[in-house]
Amino acid sequence: MDVLVTGSSGFIGAALLPALVEAGHRPIRALRASTIPEGVEAIAWDPVAGTIDAASLEGVGAVVHLAGAGIGDKRWDDERKRLILESRTRPTRLLAETLAGLAKPPTAFVSGSAVGYYGNRDDETLTEDSPPGTDFVADVCVQWEAAARPAVDAGVRVVNIRSGIVLGRHGGVLKRLLLPFKLGVGGRTGSGKQWMSWISLDDEVRAILHAIGTDSLRGPANLTAPNPVTNAELSATLARVLHRPALLPTPTLGVKALYGSELVQHLLLEGQRVLPARLEASGFTFAHPTLEDALRSILDRAPTGERGAA
Repeated sequence: MDVLVTGSSGFIGAALLPALVEAGHRPIRALRASTIPEGVEAIAWDPVAGTIDAASLEGVGAVVHLAGAGIGDKRWDDERKRLILESRTRPTRLLAETLAGLAKPPTAFVSGSAVGYYGNRDDETLTEDSPPGTDFVADVCVQWEAAARPAVDAGVRVVNIRSGIVLGRHGGVLKRLLLPFKLGVGGRTGSGKQWMSWISLDDEVRAILHAIGTDSLRGPANLTAPNPVTNAELSATLARVLHRPALLPTPTLGVKALYGSELVQHLLLEGQRVLPARLEASGFTFAHPTLEDALRSILDRAPTGERGAA
Protein backbone atom coordinates (compact mmCIF):
# COMPACT_ATOMS: atom_id res chain seq x y z
CA MET A 1 0.00 0.00 0.00
CA ASP A 2 0.98 3.65 -0.16
CA VAL A 3 2.19 4.77 3.29
CA LEU A 4 2.55 8.46 4.18
CA VAL A 5 5.39 9.17 6.61
CA THR A 6 5.97 12.40 8.52
CA GLY A 7 9.31 12.99 10.22
CA SER A 8 10.91 10.91 7.47
CA SER A 9 14.33 12.53 7.85
CA GLY A 10 14.53 11.78 11.56
CA PHE A 11 16.30 8.94 13.34
CA ILE A 12 13.34 6.54 13.18
CA GLY A 13 11.76 7.84 9.98
CA ALA A 14 14.95 7.44 7.95
CA ALA A 15 15.14 3.78 9.01
CA LEU A 16 11.46 3.20 8.33
CA LEU A 17 11.49 4.29 4.67
CA PRO A 18 13.68 1.45 3.31
CA ALA A 19 11.88 -1.05 5.58
CA LEU A 20 8.56 -0.06 4.01
CA VAL A 21 10.00 -0.66 0.54
CA GLU A 22 11.39 -4.02 1.60
CA ALA A 23 7.94 -4.97 2.94
CA GLY A 24 6.38 -4.19 -0.43
CA HIS A 25 4.88 -0.80 0.40
CA ARG A 26 5.42 2.54 -1.33
CA PRO A 27 6.51 5.23 1.14
CA ILE A 28 5.37 8.78 0.51
CA ARG A 29 7.00 11.55 2.50
CA ALA A 30 5.13 14.53 3.97
CA LEU A 31 7.35 17.55 3.25
CA ARG A 32 7.03 21.29 2.95
CA ALA A 33 6.43 22.18 -0.72
CA SER A 34 9.67 24.18 -0.93
CA THR A 35 11.76 21.23 0.29
CA ILE A 36 10.45 18.42 -1.93
CA PRO A 37 13.40 17.12 -3.99
CA GLU A 38 12.85 16.32 -7.64
CA GLY A 39 11.75 12.75 -8.18
CA VAL A 40 10.77 12.11 -4.55
CA GLU A 41 7.29 10.75 -3.78
CA ALA A 42 5.88 13.37 -1.43
CA ILE A 43 2.76 15.17 -0.28
CA ALA A 44 3.04 18.88 0.52
CA TRP A 45 2.18 20.06 4.01
CA ASP A 46 3.03 22.85 6.40
CA PRO A 47 2.19 21.81 9.95
CA VAL A 48 2.96 25.26 11.33
CA ALA A 49 0.55 26.95 8.92
CA GLY A 50 -1.93 24.08 9.30
CA THR A 51 -2.09 23.18 5.62
CA ILE A 52 -1.85 19.85 3.80
CA ASP A 53 -2.62 18.58 0.30
CA ALA A 54 -5.68 16.62 1.37
CA ALA A 55 -6.62 15.51 -2.14
CA SER A 56 -3.32 13.63 -2.44
CA LEU A 57 -4.16 11.68 0.71
CA GLU A 58 -7.18 10.01 -0.90
CA GLY A 59 -6.36 6.33 -1.33
CA VAL A 60 -3.27 6.31 0.91
CA GLY A 61 -3.35 3.01 2.79
CA ALA A 62 -1.71 4.09 6.05
CA VAL A 63 -0.14 7.11 7.75
CA VAL A 64 2.84 6.97 10.11
CA HIS A 65 3.27 10.22 12.00
CA LEU A 66 6.71 10.69 13.61
CA ALA A 67 7.23 14.46 13.38
CA GLY A 68 8.03 16.58 16.45
CA ALA A 69 10.72 18.84 17.86
CA GLY A 70 13.53 17.07 19.74
CA ILE A 71 12.63 16.82 23.40
CA GLY A 72 16.20 16.63 24.72
CA ASP A 73 17.99 18.91 22.28
CA LYS A 74 17.81 22.24 24.12
CA ARG A 75 17.18 23.75 27.56
CA TRP A 76 13.50 23.78 28.56
CA ASP A 77 12.51 27.40 28.84
CA ASP A 78 8.86 28.40 28.34
CA GLU A 79 9.32 28.92 24.62
CA ARG A 80 10.99 25.55 24.13
CA LYS A 81 8.27 23.79 26.10
CA ARG A 82 5.64 25.44 23.94
CA LEU A 83 7.45 24.29 20.80
CA ILE A 84 7.80 20.71 22.11
CA LEU A 85 4.07 20.57 22.79
CA GLU A 86 2.76 22.34 19.71
CA SER A 87 5.12 20.57 17.29
CA ARG A 88 3.34 17.39 18.35
CA THR A 89 -0.27 18.37 18.93
CA ARG A 90 -0.83 20.72 15.97
CA PRO A 91 0.47 18.40 13.21
CA THR A 92 -1.29 15.40 14.80
CA ARG A 93 -4.59 17.26 14.92
CA LEU A 94 -4.12 18.48 11.33
CA LEU A 95 -3.57 14.94 10.11
CA ALA A 96 -6.39 13.47 12.21
CA GLU A 97 -8.93 16.05 11.03
CA THR A 98 -7.80 15.68 7.42
CA LEU A 99 -8.06 11.90 7.52
CA ALA A 100 -11.50 12.16 9.12
CA GLY A 101 -12.71 14.20 6.17
CA LEU A 102 -11.50 11.88 3.41
CA ALA A 103 -13.91 9.89 1.28
CA LYS A 104 -11.48 6.96 1.46
CA PRO A 105 -9.47 7.28 4.68
CA PRO A 106 -6.44 5.07 5.40
CA THR A 107 -6.84 1.76 7.19
CA ALA A 108 -4.35 2.81 9.88
CA PHE A 109 -3.01 5.98 11.46
CA VAL A 110 0.11 5.12 13.48
CA SER A 111 0.81 8.22 15.54
CA GLY A 112 3.83 8.90 17.74
CA SER A 113 3.87 9.13 21.52
CA ALA A 114 6.38 8.11 24.20
CA VAL A 115 6.76 6.22 27.46
CA GLY A 116 7.14 9.63 29.09
CA TYR A 117 3.33 9.37 29.20
CA TYR A 118 3.70 7.49 32.50
CA GLY A 119 5.91 10.03 34.26
CA ASN A 120 8.46 9.00 36.90
CA ARG A 121 7.12 5.83 38.53
CA ASP A 122 10.12 4.36 40.37
CA ASP A 123 9.90 0.52 40.38
CA GLU A 124 6.21 0.26 39.36
CA THR A 125 5.63 -2.06 36.40
CA LEU A 126 3.64 -0.20 33.74
CA THR A 127 1.43 -1.33 30.87
CA GLU A 128 -0.88 0.52 28.51
CA ASP A 129 -3.60 0.36 31.18
CA SER A 130 -1.50 2.36 33.69
CA PRO A 131 -2.57 5.99 34.26
CA PRO A 132 -0.51 8.92 33.01
CA GLY A 133 2.01 10.83 35.06
CA THR A 134 1.71 14.45 36.10
CA ASP A 135 4.93 16.07 34.88
CA PHE A 136 5.59 18.14 31.75
CA VAL A 137 6.49 15.24 29.45
CA ALA A 138 3.51 13.20 30.60
CA ASP A 139 1.20 16.12 29.88
CA VAL A 140 2.71 16.53 26.41
CA CYS A 141 2.07 12.85 25.66
CA VAL A 142 -1.51 13.01 26.93
CA GLN A 143 -2.29 15.98 24.70
CA TRP A 144 -0.34 14.44 21.79
CA GLU A 145 -2.47 11.30 21.88
CA ALA A 146 -5.69 13.26 22.36
CA ALA A 147 -4.94 15.25 19.20
CA ALA A 148 -5.48 12.07 17.15
CA ARG A 149 -9.04 11.74 18.43
CA PRO A 150 -10.81 13.15 15.31
CA ALA A 151 -9.45 10.20 13.30
CA VAL A 152 -10.64 7.73 15.97
CA ASP A 153 -14.11 9.31 15.95
CA ALA A 154 -14.23 8.96 12.15
CA GLY A 155 -13.57 5.22 12.40
CA VAL A 156 -9.89 5.20 11.46
CA ARG A 157 -7.84 2.60 13.34
CA VAL A 158 -5.40 4.71 15.36
CA VAL A 159 -2.36 3.26 17.12
CA ASN A 160 -0.56 5.60 19.54
CA ILE A 161 2.96 4.19 19.66
CA ARG A 162 4.48 4.97 23.05
CA SER A 163 8.12 4.55 22.13
CA GLY A 164 10.81 3.94 24.68
CA ILE A 165 14.50 4.82 24.34
CA VAL A 166 15.33 3.78 20.77
CA LEU A 167 18.82 2.34 20.47
CA GLY A 168 20.67 2.67 17.18
CA ARG A 169 24.29 3.25 16.26
CA HIS A 170 23.84 6.49 14.34
CA GLY A 171 21.39 8.44 16.45
CA GLY A 172 19.52 8.83 19.70
CA VAL A 173 20.88 8.08 23.17
CA LEU A 174 23.33 5.36 22.13
CA LYS A 175 25.19 7.63 19.74
CA ARG A 176 25.78 10.09 22.60
CA LEU A 177 26.95 7.34 24.94
CA LEU A 178 29.41 5.60 22.62
CA LEU A 179 32.29 8.07 22.77
CA PRO A 180 32.62 8.36 26.57
CA PHE A 181 32.17 4.61 27.00
CA LYS A 182 34.74 3.83 24.31
CA LEU A 183 37.14 6.17 26.11
CA GLY A 184 36.52 4.27 29.35
CA VAL A 185 34.90 7.18 31.17
CA GLY A 186 31.26 6.13 30.81
CA GLY A 187 29.15 5.09 33.77
CA ARG A 188 25.78 5.21 35.44
CA THR A 189 23.92 8.51 35.74
CA GLY A 190 22.80 9.57 39.18
CA SER A 191 21.88 6.65 41.43
CA GLY A 192 21.64 4.30 38.45
CA LYS A 193 18.41 2.90 39.90
CA GLN A 194 16.13 4.71 37.42
CA TRP A 195 14.47 2.38 34.91
CA MET A 196 15.17 2.69 31.20
CA SER A 197 12.58 1.19 28.87
CA TRP A 198 14.47 0.68 25.63
CA ILE A 199 13.95 -0.84 22.17
CA SER A 200 16.36 -1.46 19.31
CA LEU A 201 15.85 0.67 16.21
CA ASP A 202 15.33 -2.54 14.26
CA ASP A 203 12.47 -3.63 16.54
CA GLU A 204 11.03 -0.11 16.59
CA VAL A 205 10.72 -0.17 12.80
CA ARG A 206 9.40 -3.75 12.80
CA ALA A 207 6.81 -2.78 15.43
CA ILE A 208 5.62 0.15 13.31
CA LEU A 209 5.22 -2.17 10.32
CA HIS A 210 3.35 -4.57 12.62
CA ALA A 211 1.05 -1.75 13.75
CA ILE A 212 0.29 -0.85 10.13
CA GLY A 213 -0.73 -4.40 9.25
CA THR A 214 -2.39 -5.71 12.43
CA ASP A 215 -6.10 -4.92 12.49
CA SER A 216 -6.50 -5.98 16.13
CA LEU A 217 -4.00 -3.40 17.38
CA ARG A 218 -5.48 -0.01 18.22
CA GLY A 219 -5.12 2.65 20.89
CA PRO A 220 -1.91 2.96 22.93
CA ALA A 221 0.85 0.42 22.33
CA ASN A 222 4.15 0.47 24.21
CA LEU A 223 7.08 0.11 21.83
CA THR A 224 9.61 -1.15 24.34
CA ALA A 225 11.57 -4.37 24.66
CA PRO A 226 10.12 -6.88 27.18
CA ASN A 227 13.17 -6.56 29.44
CA PRO A 228 13.65 -2.99 30.70
CA VAL A 229 16.83 -2.32 32.65
CA THR A 230 18.06 0.16 35.21
CA ASN A 231 20.47 2.86 34.19
CA ALA A 232 23.25 1.04 36.06
CA GLU A 233 22.46 -2.18 34.17
CA LEU A 234 22.52 -0.38 30.84
CA SER A 235 25.87 1.21 31.68
CA ALA A 236 27.40 -2.08 32.80
CA THR A 237 26.10 -3.92 29.72
CA LEU A 238 27.34 -1.32 27.26
CA ALA A 239 30.76 -1.30 28.96
CA ARG A 240 30.91 -5.09 28.79
CA VAL A 241 30.03 -5.16 25.10
CA LEU A 242 32.71 -2.53 24.40
CA HIS A 243 35.23 -4.20 26.74
CA ARG A 244 35.62 -1.01 28.74
CA PRO A 245 35.27 -0.20 32.46
CA ALA A 246 32.22 1.57 33.86
CA LEU A 247 33.36 2.32 37.38
CA LEU A 248 32.58 5.99 37.91
CA PRO A 249 29.20 7.73 37.69
CA THR A 250 28.69 10.22 34.88
CA PRO A 251 28.95 13.80 36.23
CA THR A 252 25.72 15.73 35.75
CA LEU A 253 26.77 19.25 36.78
CA GLY A 254 28.03 20.13 33.30
CA VAL A 255 24.95 18.66 31.63
CA LYS A 256 22.69 20.59 34.00
CA ALA A 257 24.58 23.79 33.25
CA LEU A 258 24.05 23.25 29.52
CA TYR A 259 20.51 21.87 29.43
CA GLY A 260 19.01 22.93 32.75
CA SER A 261 18.11 20.93 35.85
CA GLU A 262 14.51 20.21 34.83
CA LEU A 263 15.43 18.50 31.55
CA VAL A 264 18.23 16.49 33.15
CA GLN A 265 16.00 15.42 36.03
CA HIS A 266 13.17 14.23 33.77
CA LEU A 267 15.20 12.62 31.00
CA LEU A 268 18.31 11.31 32.76
CA LEU A 269 17.59 10.87 36.46
CA GLU A 270 14.02 9.57 36.33
CA GLY A 271 12.43 6.77 34.35
CA GLN A 272 9.70 4.21 33.81
CA ARG A 273 9.57 0.40 33.92
CA VAL A 274 7.35 -0.24 30.88
CA LEU A 275 6.25 -3.53 29.33
CA PRO A 276 4.94 -4.02 25.75
CA ALA A 277 1.76 -5.85 26.81
CA ARG A 278 -0.46 -5.00 23.83
CA LEU A 279 2.29 -5.39 21.27
CA GLU A 280 3.11 -8.91 22.45
CA ALA A 281 -0.57 -9.82 22.82
CA SER A 282 -1.07 -8.86 19.16
CA GLY A 283 1.54 -11.43 18.07
CA PHE A 284 4.68 -9.31 17.75
CA THR A 285 7.98 -11.12 18.38
CA PHE A 286 11.10 -9.13 19.27
CA ALA A 287 14.30 -9.68 17.32
CA HIS A 288 16.24 -8.23 20.26
CA PRO A 289 14.44 -8.95 23.55
CA THR A 290 17.50 -8.43 25.77
CA LEU A 291 19.78 -5.42 25.99
CA GLU A 292 23.05 -7.26 25.51
CA ASP A 293 21.77 -8.99 22.39
CA ALA A 294 20.53 -5.67 21.02
CA LEU A 295 23.80 -3.85 21.70
CA ARG A 296 25.91 -6.63 20.18
CA SER A 297 23.73 -6.59 17.07
CA ILE A 298 23.78 -2.79 16.77
CA LEU A 299 27.54 -2.57 17.31
CA ASP A 300 28.35 -5.78 15.40
CA ARG A 301 30.05 -7.27 18.43
CA ALA A 302 29.67 -10.99 19.08
CA PRO A 303 30.65 -12.39 22.49
CA THR A 304 34.39 -12.83 22.86
CA GLY A 305 34.32 -16.61 22.46
CA GLU A 306 32.23 -16.42 19.30
CA ARG A 307 34.55 -13.82 17.76
CA GLY A 308 37.55 -15.99 18.53
CA ALA A 309 35.89 -19.03 16.95
CA ALA A 310 35.05 -17.03 13.86
